[in-house]
Amino acid sequence: MMHVGKVVRVEQLWHKFFSDPSQWLDNRSIKKNPRYPDFKHKSRHEGLWIEGWLNPPWVKAKVDTMALGKIEPGAGLRSRVPDSLVNGENVCKFCQEGRLKEAVHMVELMVEQNIQASIHTYACLLKGCIRRKALAEGKQVHALLVQTGLHSNILLGSTLVNMYAKCGSVLDARQVFDSMPERNVFSWTTIISAYANQGQGEEALNLFQQMQKTGIPPNNVAFVVVLKACARIPALEQGKQLHSDIIKSGFESDVIVGSTLVDMYAKCGCIEDARLVFNNIRQRDVVSWNAMIAGYAQHGLGKEALDLYEQMKQEGVQPTYVTYVVLLKACASITALKQGMQLHLDIIKSGFQFDLTVGNTLVDMYAKCGRIKDAHQVLNNMHERDVVSWNAIIAGYAQQGLGKEVVTLLEQMQREDIKPNEVTYVSVLSACSHSGLVDKGRHFFNSMCKDHGLIPTMDHYACMVDLLCRAGCLVDAEDFIHKMPIQPNAVVWMTLLSAARNHGHVEIGRHAFDCVVKLEPENAAAYVLLSNIYAAAGRRNEVTIIRKEMHDAGVKKKHLGAAASQLATRCMSLS
Repeated sequence: MMHVGKVVRVEQLWHKFFSDPSQWLDNRSIKKNPRYPDFKHKSRHEGLWIEGWLNPPWVKAKVDTMALGKIEPGAGLRSRVPDSLVNGENVCKFCQEGRLKEAVHMVELMVEQNIQASIHTYACLLKGCIRRKALAEGKQVHALLVQTGLHSNILLGSTLVNMYAKCGSVLDARQVFDSMPERNVFSWTTIISAYANQGQGEEALNLFQQMQKTGIPPNNVAFVVVLKACARIPALEQGKQLHSDIIKSGFESDVIVGSTLVDMYAKCGCIEDARLVFNNIRQRDVVSWNAMIAGYAQHGLGKEALDLYEQMKQEGVQPTYVTYVVLLKACASITALKQGMQLHLDIIKSGFQFDLTVGNTLVDMYAKCGRIKDAHQVLNNMHERDVVSWNAIIAGYAQQGLGKEVVTLLEQMQREDIKPNEVTYVSVLSACSHSGLVDKGRHFFNSMCKDHGLIPTMDHYACMVDLLCRAGCLVDAEDFIHKMPIQPNAVVWMTLLSAARNHGHVEIGRHAFDCVVKLEPENAAAYVLLSNIYAAAGRRNEVTIIRKEMHDAGVKKKHLGAAASQLATRCMSLS
């Protein structure tokens, strides 16, 4: 009983403190002994510690929001909002107007004045925090709910979980969820969605199974959330089980559930199953069509995506910007210029030509189809341009080997105050490599690090090695590789090995070969390149030896794997 009495006493002191904090000395910035109180009453021998183990849970969050040192003597929190305004109706009004801090403070005053705020009032506060992603204010509301005992309400508890999840604090969301004395399908769906959106699909699936075990039947929203988690992992078997559960629950005819099923099967690689589900959706909307079109596009099957688009139009379904983005990407992947140009006309007719994402994808489509002038014209006609827009056009010029034009575009991009990113510099360095702009390439590589604070990736290092190798600077390339702060991969060493073959540099070639086979012992292309180096140098004995090594290692030229073939193709392009 003594312990309970102390807890009650401490909570009463905190209530006094918050009713008029100007009557307390703030010692936080001057105290040296942790035993000395953080706040000490000016006239009574009373002290409070923020980290005190007897504190109620709402105290710390509330103290963190206060700047006590700035409160003038005699000025309490009450003076900030007139008493006549303190009511639940105004709380909701303030939330709708975006005056969230004032709304939270108003409820604090209501609690101090023993005015019971309604569940609706607290729900308004939490929804306001969700809209503004206001985690600090959300924690204040949480403290008030604990203080008033309303945190155990199932609606407010579920909304708290949602608030923490939407504000990016999944750990807090889980703690609230675990402490709820009662949960409903909304509570479960909210926490499942929180984990799924954070990329923790497996935990989302585990929670869904726990929900089923508790006897709470999933609704259509729950099925959609967990299907999306399966698509992200991807988890085909769990997705199939969910499909079975959906049929049993009677949600198969739900258009949103059906569209998400199509997307799940497509992203799990089962395009035929996706089409079967799509065909069984009775009233297909544009989301269903987009999901199926995207499925075809993502799997290279692009012709089918375009055919489905034509069927979609025939059935009178209006495409969205998502439809056009997916189809343009499909055209770019199969270099279907004619279909891409037709899509461009449809886009203009539908009014989506000024959409930023559509414009960016149009630039990319024309560039990848080799129509760089058309790509540039689309870029010039765009009302708004971002880093993606510039990356698309720069990549297009880089693929054409137009290094000087790429440099000009980079400078123009920076004049428009668009900061280049890692993707930009991969294209820029590649263009410098293909155009022999060694000094420019060195400059841009240093600039991305020093001027823009970007950390080079393996792609950037590979471009620099390629740049030096194409220019015949093999010693510099080898030295550059050895100074890389990250472990070079087989592509980097194969680039050097191929350049050594082109320039007849035996020693560097042998060193590069040794590094490749350590990483990929069965890389047949490496053996072939080194054999060619020895043969060109007239060193027949070494040719015989390397062929024997190849045979002993069980590597066969005719059994070039897909990865080795790609490496060989990339490296042979240096010649």
